[in-house]
Amino acid sequence: MVYFDAASGSPLHPVARQALLASLDEGWADPARLYREGRRARLLLDAAREAAAEVVGCRPDELSFTASGTRAVHTGIAGAVAGRRRVGRHLIVSAVEHSSVLHSAEVHEKEGGSVTRVAVDRTGRAAPSDYAEALREDTAVACLQSANHEVGTEQPVAEVAAVCREAGVPLLVDAAQSLGWGRIEGDWSLLTASAHKWGGPSGVGLLAVRKGVRFAPQGPLDERESGRAAGFENLPAIVAAAASLRAVRAEAAQEAARLRELTDRIRARVPELVPDVEVVGDPVRRLPGVVTFSCLYVDGETLLHELDRSGFSVSSGSSCTSSTLTPSHVLRAMGVLSEGNVRVSLPPGTSREDVERFLEVLPEAVASVREKLGAPTPTTVVAEDALIVDALGKRCPIPVIELAKVIGDVPVGGMVRVLSDDEAARLDIPAWCEMRGQQYAGEEPAERGTAYLVRRVG
Repeated sequence: MVYFDAASGSPLHPVARQALLASLDEGWADPARLYREGRRARLLLDAAREAAAEVVGCRPDELSFTASGTRAVHTGIAGAVAGRRRVGRHLIVSAVEHSSVLHSAEVHEKEGGSVTRVAVDRTGRAAPSDYAEALREDTAVACLQSANHEVGTEQPVAEVAAVCREAGVPLLVDAAQSLGWGRIEGDWSLLTASAHKWGGPSGVGLLAVRKGVRFAPQGPLDERESGRAAGFENLPAIVAAAASLRAVRAEAAQEAARLRELTDRIRARVPELVPDVEVVGDPVRRLPGVVTFSCLYVDGETLLHELDRSGFSVSSGSSCTSSTLTPSHVLRAMGVLSEGNVRVSLPPGTSREDVERFLEVLPEAVASVREKLGAPTPTTVVAEDALIVDALGKRCPIPVIELAKVIGDVPVGGMVRVLSDDEAARLDIPAWCEMRGQQYAGEEPAERGTAYLVRRVG
């Protein structure tokens, strides 16, 4: 099997494995104790903190180790909001943040706070001007990821940080996807990250809180990690996380250049090899090893299974891979095609041969899935002013497939009304129109579900 899902979790780095095994023998004692074993554990913990802080670009006493990147986000947002409760309870997030940030925002709203969700453009990038417009006198905290986990688009962190700093508002940066590739630029106030994203062990997160940022840890207080992470430290994992972070950063420049070349190859070749494909995300300002594309008339989950059988592990933001059958919030916010979505994220060390073999396998996999899904015959009715496609009860991409089958049956200027009760159709039908050069004329309520109106242009 070839693993192409490093954005979910990167394989354990050799340095992490070595450090983990070594510290199992040396770092098992309580670092808060004064006896010999405790002092030895404390030395390991302090060394790991100093190493990680150097890579992050903060002081060691500004950095805490948490039980995960998600826990770091939850703790960071809650603590920063509570620390600025006299200012107000307004929170700003981008529409494409990781679910850990968005879930924190939802909890904040339920507890009486307010949230502004900043929109992004079609590449998934937020505009600093939109953050400036969202700032209010009662804004407690703003959040912005350094790079998107689904499409790889890098965000303008430095510019947004400058806007927030001028307004006196702390900016929390979720750096989970990019910390291993380089330091996060800009005058940010809080930063979170997760070790398993850069080849460290799972179960270790980082939370950096700059001096001067008002911060009030929530929940029962604990004397460990400045009160920001309760419980006994997983010292071997922390040591391994810090060692691997320093190792991957030392290798980052050379490896990033190599992986960018490989992902550029995928971005260029996929549309040539597979018809009706949209490559999404910023083509330039993006993570080195991530490339994401969506295929028309393809069920995302079925395609992933097909690629798995061919020996490739990839992931998807497609609505069809979710138990809720709703589109990825990232793809929805970008307004791009969600069906048949594939995210390829290359781990360090990926060979050109593996990428070329993936490009050989992909066309046949997509064709196979399209053939399987081509069987449904659309139920159509010719109304006085439109052709009606009844796709009620059918999940995407079936409504889009049926639309594609009948669009040629109406004259130029004619209308097709697609009836669907699948939420994904609200995103996929307009995206199909843009890809195929047809006019999306909007939607209107139907007796069951929604009617999506498409006018034939050519």
